Amino acid sequence: MRVLGIDEAGRGCVLGPLSVASYLVEVDAEPALWEAGAADSKTLTHARRVEVRARLAALGTWTVRLVEPVEIDAGNMNHLEEAVIADLVREARPDRVVIDALGHPKTLPAVIARLQDRVGPTVRPEWIMEPKADANHATVAAASIFAKTTRDAALQAIDAEFGPIGSGYPSDPETKAWLAAWSATGRPWPAFVRTRWQTIDNLAQQTLF
Repeated sequence: MRVLGIDEAGRGCVLGPLSVASYLVEVDAEPALWEAGAADSKTLTHARRVEVRARLAALGTWTVRLVEPVEIDAGNMNHLEEAVIADLVREARPDRVVIDALGHPKTLPAVIARLQDRVGPTVRPEWIMEPKADANHATVAAASIFAKTTRDAALQAIDAEFGPIGSGYPSDPETKAWLAAWSATGRPWPAFVRTRWQTIDNLAQQTLF
């Protein structure tokens, strides 16, 4: 049985892309992922994530898709993420898909039904969607590491051109400071900023008045 774990990084950010990753292995290979250090990426340091990613890369098949801010601004985050997930499942053709919960537990059956409709009738895996799947399922933990390290690399590239922007989350003091400093210049927002976020609207109002 082939198991595909899927997870994302950067959903709640105001800066940078949404990173969605999948990780595919045979079910009997899952224990080896824990031994290699697979874990919820949020519990690991950056250096540890990079180290574990290198190990996991040799144990399974992984794919990462980036949804850029311009797409997020023009669309619906839920629809965009579901479309990416469906593409990953359709391409991998797994027997089982495991995903961290996309919404309240009561809504998950409907989410799974939408995803299956998007995937189409030729690929019909077993679907498992539950809270904290990245802590409880090795394939999702692995996917979380690939999603996070890929997004980290994207932010590092932005740092190199625009200066330190922090994690990209609105609550991050470094991100807030960068946003305020850029807003004060009156220049258009760079392409890596999600301009439909309330944080950006608030800054725009502060600049006007």
